[in-house]
Amino acid sequence: MTVPKDTSDTRRQCAPDFDTEPAINAELERAIACARGGETSAYEGVVRHFETRLRAWLAGQAPPGIDVDDIAQRTFVAAYSRLADYAPGTRFEAWLFAIARYQLKTEMTRLRRVADYHARYAPDLLQRELERRASGPTEFEIERLESLKTCVNSLADHLRRFIRWRYDEEISLEEMAIRSGRSVAAVKKQLWQIRQRLQECVEQRSVAGEGGELG
Repeated sequence: MTVPKDTSDTRRQCAPDFDTEPAINAELERAIACARGGETSAYEGVVRHFETRLRAWLAGQAPPGIDVDDIAQRTFVAAYSRLADYAPGTRFEAWLFAIARYQLKTEMTRLRRVADYHARYAPDLLQRELERRASGPTEFEIERLESLKTCVNSLADHLRRFIRWRYDEEISLEEMAIRSGRSVAAVKKQLWQIRQRLQECVEQRSVAGEGGELG
């Protein structure tokens, strides 16, 4: 846990010394009191004193997939933010581990919800994806479409304009007749001939893999 540094004279007084067993509780309570009074550096000693024991306990309680270090970090942060709730002189360790138990339970609940979400919605998402792929063009259709594009591009300009007018601009046969200076019947015949050429071109490409130039 990152705790702001303090340079006050009280830092030495608040630095906990947990080296001797009889003094542990007194030192701990003094460090906690200092931390509650704003001496954040005193809490570093509290963290160091409990972190190994807390991580070992969490490792024994947490199922696979739980980040023990992350839960320990959350526990120390939560405990620090709630130091005012701790009753001095009671068992700080039990209080700290109760917070750790709550943090672990919260994380396990979150993971169960994520797993439940995937269990319920993953098959549905998979089914939608399969339906989407099934409703899309097949490989054969894609190849035919590519061949058709190639065949259209190989048409002479005076023929390709009829394709553009009819299928890109979607103009009427009457308008096409006006633009080309032909009768409607002549335009219909021209379109029929172009479609025949394109059909032959696509079939040729399907058989030989390459098509010839259309004039």
